[in-house]
Amino acid sequence: MKALFLVGGFGTRLRPLTLTVPKPCVPFCNKEMVIHQIEGLKRAGVDKVILAVNYKPELMAAILKPWESKLGVKVVYSQEMEPLGTAGPLALARDLLLEGPEDEPFFVLNSDITSEFPFEALLKFHKSHGKEGTIFVTQVSEPSKYGVVMYDEKTGQISRFVEKPQQFVGNKINAGMYIFKKDIIKRIPLKPTSIETDVFPKMAECGQLYAMELEGFWMDIGQPKDYLSGMCKYLTALQNEKHPENKILTHGKGIIEPVIIDPTAKVGEGCLIGPYVTIGPKAIIEDGVRLARTTVFEGATIQKNSWLDNSIIGWESRIGKWVRVEGFSVLGRDVRIADELYINGGMILDHKVVKETILTPSIHM
Repeated sequence: MKALFLVGGFGTRLRPLTLTVPKPCVPFCNKEMVIHQIEGLKRAGVDKVILAVNYKPELMAAILKPWESKLGVKVVYSQEMEPLGTAGPLALARDLLLEGPEDEPFFVLNSDITSEFPFEALLKFHKSHGKEGTIFVTQVSEPSKYGVVMYDEKTGQISRFVEKPQQFVGNKINAGMYIFKKDIIKRIPLKPTSIETDVFPKMAECGQLYAMELEGFWMDIGQPKDYLSGMCKYLTALQNEKHPENKILTHGKGIIEPVIIDPTAKVGEGCLIGPYVTIGPKAIIEDGVRLARTTVFEGATIQKNSWLDNSIIGWESRIGKWVRVEGFSVLGRDVRIADELYINGGMILDHKVVKETILTPSIHM
């Protein structure tokens, strides 16, 4: 079975991290974002993944190549020469998607979401109703920010979509994960096309589109604040002993769970780590450091007695001594923060040396 990822964008909302790697390859809880999804797809029987890509395809291929043998999944690339929206990439990858048995469905996903990815359940429900497509929906507290999916909760059949309703009509939205029969490709022209506004409403009109409510958590992690919220939700889910990744959690003295610390990272004496922290490979956390709701990427160093909260620390960056970083700060690759500074909401681009306090959220190039 196959799955296609919609990864044609430039990841501008997650800069400066996406200036270094394409968004699907940004680390999330010590694995590339897209790998979490591929692992879920593998459990559902997917053995071939198609990445509909535009930005930095060669770098993406180099980063993901080692995972092919680890997961037993073949990764191939369908490169857009121009932006094709969220449906056009299916037409571009037509030949790849039509390979194999005619009755074999395929998955389509956005790459910047996190959940527990219960694709086996989605596949089973899709086969049970026998129609052309099925989408995961998730419940949100503020549906006016989204397009609401109206469907029969007994059968799952979708009747219509209501874009950003100003009056309450429902609270279930498109979760960005789908499964389709191959017939859907006939609906999509090879030109910029939206699957949400050009394809789904027409499928719903003729009774060919169904919805299944996603159990557990869901988060769009395409911008820093949501990325950190998604990390917290994911780490909380790992605390369930039945979760397949439960054993990667770190326990012990100075740990406020849930926390993931890579085995190659080094943590000094007197540190307090957590809750909701991930520390990547070869990172160094010196003595007396306090971390909460923060992710530290590979090779970064946090020097003595610094305090970090609600922040993303990029690859090989160095935080000086007695530094405080908070307010959804994001450091790109190889950023240097001098000793005894306060960083509040700083978006700091690669290779920048910061020698002055940042009091208000701002971009530093």
